[in-house]
Amino acid sequence: MYALHKGGAAIKEDMVPGKQSETKSFLSLSQFVLTSGQLGRYAIQKHSKISYVEVEILDAQTKKQICVLEKILPSFTIADVKHKFHKACPQWYPSRVGLHLECTGPVLNETKVIKNLAASSIITLYFRDLGTQISWITVFLTEYTGRLLIYLLFYFRLLNLYGMEDIDHCSRHPVVHLACICHSLHYIKQILETLFVHSLSNGNTALKKMLKGCAFYWGFTIWMAYYINHPLYTPPSFGNRQIFPAVVCFLVCGAGNYFTNVALVQVHKTGIKNNFVRPTYNPFTWLFKLVSCPNYTYEMGTWISFTIMTQTLPVAVFSLLVSLQLIFWAQRKHCKYQKDFKNYPSYRTAMIPFML
Repeated sequence: MYALHKGGAAIKEDMVPGKQSETKSFLSLSQFVLTSGQLGRYAIQKHSKISYVEVEILDAQTKKQICVLEKILPSFTIADVKHKFHKACPQWYPSRVGLHLECTGPVLNETKVIKNLAASSIITLYFRDLGTQISWITVFLTEYTGRLLIYLLFYFRLLNLYGMEDIDHCSRHPVVHLACICHSLHYIKQILETLFVHSLSNGNTALKKMLKGCAFYWGFTIWMAYYINHPLYTPPSFGNRQIFPAVVCFLVCGAGNYFTNVALVQVHKTGIKNNFVRPTYNPFTWLFKLVSCPNYTYEMGTWISFTIMTQTLPVAVFSLLVSLQLIFWAQRKHCKYQKDFKNYPSYRTAMIPFML
């Protein structure tokens, strides 16, 4: 194409400066659009590369499939999976859902991350109903409050439990009153520690386990209180020479149990994983030099003192069973400390200095 100039000369149309700039702008715009489209497709492709995990939930007993949870991110925890499972099966609340890698294996901790469990894009978990769940603080408060009230029920003889006319309170031996005071102080301390000292986790336990615990502890409390507060109760053989040292030992062990529990809580609150409890300026914590669980040592001493103070068979049997349980817990914790802390003192024993 040609265009006429003022002088009549003919020139090519594409040689006109305005037309040339418009052409360059059009080409630049076209190149930008094409490039943008490529970048957009690259972003879409990159976004589409996000990997998901499919979680297959099977019944631990029947091995039948319950559901398949799709689009589970590898960064999800077991707690997140439980909430996804609850959305798929609303009848199962997260607190009562137990998930296992193997049908007979342990329950997976809620903090476990899926990417650490999955060997491929599909992971199979086994579901088990944990039953109705109760918070730990509710469990401890129920157990301690029940023991306190049951003992007081027998002490004040609110019911005719002995099938005979009750004698006057003033005619009771002083050890009966001391035993009630010591027993009440012990469980009032336990209740206050549960509320204000111990850092209980948000975990739960099965209701049936709480009922078993209450049946054991409340049953022994009934047995002990019945004998100690019986009108025909026989005081200790050596009288005050046996009673008062036992009372002092009971109070000392109770104080030691409290201060060692406080020391344990303070170390846990620091959040330093490579730190274990060491003795402080408080003399009650000096037992940490020799044993891993002095709080259990003091607890055992409390019940041995109560046995000597009251000199009754039910208290002796209960003290023996509690001591065996405390020894088991102490040995388990002691082994864990030795495994977790490379610089853990080798001279420490689990619960009894130089022995156990």
